[in-house]
Amino acid sequence: MIFAIVETGGKQYKVSPGQKLKVEKLDVESGANLSLDKVLLVADDEEVKLGTPYVEGAKVETKVLSQGRHDKKIVFKYHSKTRYKKKKGHRQPYTELEVVSVK
Repeated sequence: MIFAIVETGGKQYKVSPGQKLKVEKLDVESGANLSLDKVLLVADDEEVKLGTPYVEGAKVETKVLSQGRHDKKIVFKYHSKTRYKKKKGHRQPYTELEVVSVK
């Protein structure tokens, strides 16, 4: 089984072909192909390639499935005895990707 560790949106993800994942919002349209080139590690059954910091020539080909927003997270601030309450909601935008291949 081949897998890779890629960096996008300031986060790292372990991906393998056929996997779907939600990453920080990228400025691409639905249905487009996207190549992630910040690959930190590529591993298969025989060998492991480790980058310093990135593996040269390694790419992860993905297909953009959709753009969306996560479920609402509630941010609630409260100070006792001072009548202070603040309630705020937040929905983080994301891009859903499907990994096509690891090269």
